[in-house]
Amino acid sequence: MTHTVNEPDTAQKSTAELVKVASEQIQRLVRDELKLAQAELTRKGKHAGIGAGLFGAGGLIALYGVAALLTAVVLLLTYVMPAWVAAVIVGVVLLGVAGLLALVGKKQVQQATPAAPEEAVNNVKADVATVRGAVKEGAHR
Repeated sequence: MTHTVNEPDTAQKSTAELVKVASEQIQRLVRDELKLAQAELTRKGKHAGIGAGLFGAGGLIALYGVAALLTAVVLLLTYVMPAWVAAVIVGVVLLGVAGLLALVGKKQVQQATPAAPEEAVNNVKADVATVRGAVKEGAHR
């Protein structure tokens, strides 16, 4: 087995040196993982931006389609009532549906708060506590 001059056998290193090497390796690992996460998020962000733009354009076109259908409903109702009454009826129904959707949406948003990833934060805290416990146990040996 060959060893480089810069890295003596781990059996010859002191505990402090081993902790220092482990700390450096952990720091390097964390930095590399953060760089990877940043690159992945950048790539996914671009796709999400394009998708959101296309989704918005589809929504706008759908809005115009709904407006045309609502106009057709108003025009159809004019056969049995004055045009202004038909428009008022369609408008009131639409405002009622909008209010109902807003209330349901508000309830959904309230269920999503707080926005912090509580489970992940608790898992990280547990991991840190485990590592601290292992370090203390190792120091007492």
